[in-house]
Amino acid sequence: MGGLSKLYLLSYNSLQAIGWAVSSFQILCNLLSTSSVAGAYSSAGKLISFLQCAAFLEVIHGAIGLVPSGALLPLMQWGGRTHFLLAIVSKLDEVQQLPSVFITFFAWSISEVIRYSHYAFSCIGNCPYWITYLRYTAFIVLYPLGVGPGEIWIMYRALPIVKKKNLYSETFSGLPFSYYDFLKVVLIIYPFLWLKLYLHLFRQRRSKLFKRQDKKRA
Repeated sequence: MGGLSKLYLLSYNSLQAIGWAVSSFQILCNLLSTSSVAGAYSSAGKLISFLQCAAFLEVIHGAIGLVPSGALLPLMQWGGRTHFLLAIVSKLDEVQQLPSVFITFFAWSISEVIRYSHYAFSCIGNCPYWITYLRYTAFIVLYPLGVGPGEIWIMYRALPIVKKKNLYSETFSGLPFSYYDFLKVVLIIYPFLWLKLYLHLFRQRRSKLFKRQDKKRA
C-alpha cells in the first residue's frame, strides 16, 4: 500500500472513529439529562445517518482493492443499515422514540469506535493488542444486540405503520408489490444475511487472535 493510500485510510478511519465517539457521547448525555432512552434519535440520528452514508466509501475501498475485504460483505452491511436508517427510522416519527433505537445506536456506536480505531492504528502498523482483542471480541455481544432487539424489532414494529401510511407508494407504483411487502421479505431474510456477516467475523477472530497467539508460542 502506497503512502498516499495509507494517509487516506488513516484519515478516513480516524474521522469515522471520532464521529462515532461523538455520537455515543451525545446518546449518553441525552440519557443522563433526560433519564430516558427516547431521545437517542433526536440527539444523534443525523450524525449517525451521515456517518453511515459516508461508509459507502468502504464498499469502494474493497471494490478497487484498497483494502482486502472485497466489496460484497461491506455492501451487505452498508445496505442493511442504510435502509434501516433512511427508509424507516428517519421517515417514521412513531418509531424514533422506541427503546430499540437507543439499543441499536448505542451498540453501533461502541462497535464502530472500536472497529475504526483498530483500522486507524493498523494503518500506522502499531495497533495495541487490547484494541485488536476488543475488535474481534466485542462484536460477539454488540452485533446481536444491535440487530435482534434493535434493527429487526424496529422493522417489525414499523410494519403496521408502513401499511397504514402506504409508505413509498409512488416509488413502488410500477411494481407488482408494495414497500410493505418488500419490508416483510427483508425481515425474513435479514437474520440469514446477518448470520453470514456474524460467522465471517468469527472466522476473522480465529485468524487474528489465535494465530497470533500460536506465533508467540512458536
